[in-house]
This record gives sequence, structure tokens and C-alpha cells, in this order.
Amino acid sequence: MEFSVSSYYGHLSHMMGQVDHASVDNAISLIKKAWGDKKKIIVCGNGGSALTASHYINDWNKMAYLSTGKPFRGHCLSDNMGLMTAYSNDISYDDVYSEQLKNLMDEGDLVIVVTGSGNSENVVRALEYAKQAGGVTLAICGYDGGKVKQIAEHSLWVPSFDMQICEDVHFIFGHMVMKALCDDHIRD
Repeated sequence: MEFSVSSYYGHLSHMMGQVDHASVDNAISLIKKAWGDKKKIIVCGNGGSALTASHYINDWNKMAYLSTGKPFRGHCLSDNMGLMTAYSNDISYDDVYSEQLKNLMDEGDLVIVVTGSGNSENVVRALEYAKQAGGVTLAICGYDGGKVKQIAEHSLWVPSFDMQICEDVHFIFGHMVMKALCDDHIRD
């Protein structure tokens, strides 16, 4: 199919309607609960999903605190290039996130992976470690959900094999979370 702006918007709009709204509400509730319980919210991903994870934490940390005065303990595991390359070089890229969780995560913290396919070994291992260590797990995924949809306790699944559409919906979710965290403190 030939690209057009209207077809892209149409596909994105259609996909927004296909995402289970209850899973979006549940994911937002998990984040709000972790924040309310003073737990850490730890996010990771690869490529564009790493940047989405970073944007989540940027928005959530800043806006939740500015709107409410209540600290938000958000961390993005893909933000520290030195740490990522050290673990990748010295151990393996497959363990780049699980190794960071061993140092950072406490029982009850919320670990979120953002992924298109749901099958990248480093996010799979992050979820496996988080579950084993008593964390709460959320997979934000696309495609068929991959391994992470099966491993995570909770998921927000975008049922599309178009990576850009998946990333768009994942990004929009981050903004919905920010609005929910700030509640009525944000005005249009």
C-alpha cells in the first residue's frame, strides 16, 4: 500500500480503537499505585522503545512532582550509556537490564518493559528477574505480544505488526499516564 497521511492517521486511529481500554486503565492504575506506595517505577526498552521509556520517566518524574509536590521515583534503565555498555561488554547485552535491576529494584517495585515484538532477550530477562525478586511487572508490547506478554503479570498490548503504529500508541500511553498522575492539576 502506498503511503499517505490520511491512511497513516486512519491506521493509527483504528489501532487506538483496538487496544483494550481496560488494560490501559489497569496499567495506569498500576503506576499510580506504585507511586502512592512510594515504590520505584523502573522502565526499559530497546531502540525507539528505549527512547519511549526515557520519555515516560522524563514526563512522569517532572510533571507528577511539579503538579503535586509528591516525589515520583521513576528510573529508566536505558538512560545511562556508560552503565549499559559496561554491562553489555562485561556480561552480555542480554543481561543489560536484569543486572541493573539486581542493584536498583526492591520488592514491590514496578518494572515496565516497552517493546514492539516482545521477544528481545534483555527485556524478557528483566521481567523474569523482576518477578523472581518480588516486583510487579507490566509489558507494554505490540505484534502478538511475544514472550513478555506471557511472562508479565500485566500487559498493555497493541495488536499490530506495524512497529511505528505500536510505538505511536505506546507513546500516547505515556502521555495518558502523565495526565492521570497530575489529575486535574493540568489544564488544557
